[in-house]
Amino acid sequence: MKVLVIGGGGREHALAWKLGASPKVNTVFVAPGNGGTAADPKLTNIAITDHAALADFAQAEKVALTVVGPEAPLAGGVVDVFRARGLRVFGPTRAAAQLESSKAYAKAFMQRHKIPTAAFATFTDAALAHAHVDAEVGASGAPIVIKADGLAAGKGVVVAMSPAQAHEAIDWMLDAGDNPLGVQHNAGQARVVIEEFLEGEEASFIVLCDGKNVLSLATSQDHKRLLDDDQGPNTGGMGAYSPAPVVTPNVHAKVMHEIIHPTIAGMAKDGIPYTGFLYAGLMIDASGQPRTVEFNCRLGDPETQPILMRLKSDLFEVLMHATSGVNEGTLDRVELEWDRRVALGVVMAASGYPLQPRRGDAITGLPADADDAMVFHAGTAPTPAGPVTAGGRVLCVTALGDSVKLAQQRAYDLLRGIHFDGAQFRRDIGHRAIKR
Repeated sequence: MKVLVIGGGGREHALAWKLGASPKVNTVFVAPGNGGTAADPKLTNIAITDHAALADFAQAEKVALTVVGPEAPLAGGVVDVFRARGLRVFGPTRAAAQLESSKAYAKAFMQRHKIPTAAFATFTDAALAHAHVDAEVGASGAPIVIKADGLAAGKGVVVAMSPAQAHEAIDWMLDAGDNPLGVQHNAGQARVVIEEFLEGEEASFIVLCDGKNVLSLATSQDHKRLLDDDQGPNTGGMGAYSPAPVVTPNVHAKVMHEIIHPTIAGMAKDGIPYTGFLYAGLMIDASGQPRTVEFNCRLGDPETQPILMRLKSDLFEVLMHATSGVNEGTLDRVELEWDRRVALGVVMAASGYPLQPRRGDAITGLPADADDAMVFHAGTAPTPAGPVTAGGRVLCVTALGDSVKLAQQRAYDLLRGIHFDGAQFRRDIGHRAIKR
C-alpha cells in the first residue's frame, strides 16, 4: 500500500522511516520531506504543500493512509480537507487542533473540564499584561511563564526569571508585526497567557486517539533549553530519551485518569471528537502529582525519534486501526510492543538557532543507518554535493542502549563524527535520568 506523511522535519523523517518498515507498505511519500528522506530509497519526497493539492495527489495515487506530522497544517484544517474527500487520514480536525494552536483555548478548556494545570490569566492588552506581571512577581518573587497564544514552532514560551524578561516577552508576543519569536497570531488579535511557574520535572505523555479509544505510547522526556544544565532560551527541543523514569506506574495511572481521559471526554462533550496523536506536556512535582503544562496535537519533536526507535509494533497497522472512522476506531484491539532498551536522541542545531538559524552549511560525516542507531534529518536539504543545513534543528542523532548512560554514549560517539559549521548541541541529554 501507499502512505503519505505530511511534513518535513525530524518527526516526519522518523514517521516515514517507521511506516516504510511495514511489510504492507511499498511506498511512502513525504511532503515536502528533507535531505534525509530524499536519501532513503524507500521514501519519495513530493514538493506539494497546498492542502487541496495534497488531497488531489492522495486520490490520484490511491494513498491508503495519510499521517499529518506538524502542527501548522493541522491548525490549517488539512484533516478536514482530506475527510471531505473520503480519504483516510490520521490527525485532529482544525477545531480539535485548537488545543495546541491556541494556548488561551486550551487553558479555558482545562479550567472548564477540571483538568489539572497552572493558574493563568489571558491578555490582549499589553498594559494589563505588564501590570499582572508586576503584581504576581512582586507578591511572590518567583519566576513567571509567558506564552504566546498562537503557534511559534516550540519557541513561544518564555520562563521569565526576572520581571524584565517577562516584560520583554510580553512586548515580543503582543507585537502584531514581525516578532522575534515568529509567533503566528490567531484570528482577532495577539494574545498572551501568563501562568504561574510550576516546580517539578517535565515529561512528555503521548497517546493515540481514534475518537473514543486511547492507546498510550512509551513515555519520554525532552530538553527544551538550548544550553547544558537547562540554561539558555527555550527551543523546540534539543534532545530526548525514552522511557522517562519520572513517569512511574502510579504517575502513569494518574495521568490517564486525571488528564488524558477527561480531555478526550471533554472534547466529545464539547462536540469536537478528538482523533490523532495527543501530547500532554506534564510537570510532575516531588509528590508525583502531574499537572498539564500544554497540549500538542501531534507527536513531539524530538521525542518521536527515540519513541519510534523503541516501537517494535507495525505502525502502519496501528494507525489503520486508529482511522476506521470517528467513534468507530478499533484501537482497543491493539497492544503495542516495545524494545526494552532505552533510546536517546541528541539534536544538532544550526548556528544562530533559535532566533536566527543559518542555512546552507555543508553536512559531512553522516554514518550509515544501523539497527541500534539512526540519524534523523530535520532542517536539511539535498544538493548534488550532499545535504546542507536548511533549518534551525538540523539532525537528531538517536541510539539504543541497555541503559540511559549506554544510549547516551552511543549517540554522542556517532555525533562526534558529524560536522557542519557552527553546529550547536547539548552535551548532557539524559542527565536527569542518569542522576536518578
